[in-house]
Amino acid sequence: MNLKFWQNLSSEPFQALSKLEDLLHCGISQSCQQLNNFVSSLALGLEKLNMDLDTAIVNLDQIHEAYAYLKTSPHVVRTPVLPHIQNLFQRSDKEDEVDDLLVKDLSKVDLYLKMENMQTTGSFKIRGVINQMRKVQEKYGKLPKLVTMSAGNYGKAFAHAVGNSGTKSVCVMPKTAPQNRSKLIEKMGVEVRKTPTSELQSEVDRLVAEEDFVFCHPFDDVNLIAGYASSALEVLEDVPDADVVVVCCGGGGLVSGVGAGISLSGHRRCRVYAVEPDGASTMFESFKARRPITLPEAKSVAAGLAPPYAGTICYRHCRWFVEDILLVSDAEILRTMRLLFQRGIKAEPSGCAALAAVLSGKVPDIEGKKVVVYISGGNVTCSELAFYMKEEV
Repeated sequence: MNLKFWQNLSSEPFQALSKLEDLLHCGISQSCQQLNNFVSSLALGLEKLNMDLDTAIVNLDQIHEAYAYLKTSPHVVRTPVLPHIQNLFQRSDKEDEVDDLLVKDLSKVDLYLKMENMQTTGSFKIRGVINQMRKVQEKYGKLPKLVTMSAGNYGKAFAHAVGNSGTKSVCVMPKTAPQNRSKLIEKMGVEVRKTPTSELQSEVDRLVAEEDFVFCHPFDDVNLIAGYASSALEVLEDVPDADVVVVCCGGGGLVSGVGAGISLSGHRRCRVYAVEPDGASTMFESFKARRPITLPEAKSVAAGLAPPYAGTICYRHCRWFVEDILLVSDAEILRTMRLLFQRGIKAEPSGCAALAAVLSGKVPDIEGKKVVVYISGGNVTCSELAFYMKEEV
C-alpha cells in the first residue's frame, strides 16, 4: 500500500497534537492519562501513515531471502542463545562491588542472551555487510569501487567482506579512531583515510562525485537491516515464545532488523526495546521530535552507539517496530561489562548496553516474562579491558 498522499497534508495537526501531548505530560491530573495515551497513539498512527511503506520498510520476503543466503555464507555463523541464565546475575553476599549494579531482581525473569559477540569479526555487523555486498554485486554485476565511513565494527566487517576481493575500497575514519582499529582495517586490504568527524560525510560525498565510488552506508540501508533481521529469526527458532527482546541502538540498524524480523514473522505481542547511552541519545531525541535528528555532541564510552545522527530509514523502522527507547549511563554500561567479564563473557561497551538496561531495572514489566538480551559485540582489546576495569574500580 502506497500512502504518499499523506505527505501532502499540513503538518499543523502534528504540531497541535505534540503541544497537547506536552501539556498532558505535565501531569495536570491523573484523569488525563487515558487521553494522553490516546493522543500519543493517534500521533504515532498519523506519523506512520506519513511514511512511504513501499520503499522505506523492509519486508518479510527480503528478510527470508537474506536469512537463506546468510545460512550458506562461510562468513556468518549462527550464534548461540544462552537460556535461563537469570541466576548468573543474582546478588550474593560474597560478590564484590559490582553487585551494586544488580538493582533489578531477576529471580522471576526467564533470561536469555543472544551472543552476537561470538559472530565473525566480533559483532553482528557481518550479517548486514554480507547481504549488503550481495545486493551491490547484483546491481553492478561485480563489486565496484566502494567507500564507507566507520570508526569500528562496521569498518572491520566491511574490510572482512571486500578487503581481498581485488576491488578498490576505502574506509573513511575519524581522526579520533584508535590507531589499532585503522591499522587492522588496512591490514585486511582496505585503504583508510582519516578526517575530522565533522567532515566524514563530505569526504565520502567527494569520493562518490569525483572518483566514482559507490557509498555503502554503515547503518541506514534496508539491505543491512534485512541481514540483521536474520538474527531475529534465529532467536524465534530458539525462543519461539519470547515476550521481550532488548537490543542496543547506535544508528539503529540492528534493532530495526530485530524489530522487523520479530513483528513481520507474526510475533507482534513481543516487545522490542532499543537501548542507547544517555550521552548519545539520537534515536530517543528523534522519537521526541517525531523525526530523525542530528546530535553532533553525541559521546559515550560505547563509541559504537554514538553516531552523530539517527538514520532516516532506521528511524522509520524503529517507529514501526520498537516499543520504546531506553537510556543507560556510561557507568551502568561499564559495570555491566565488568560483571560479564567476571562471568567469563567478553563484551565491548557497546555490546553491554542492552543488558545494562535490564540489570538497572529500566525495562518495564519483565517479571514472569521470557526476556532475550543481545550481547551485540566483543571487539575489545586486553589493554582496553584493563583500562575500563581500572576506571570502574
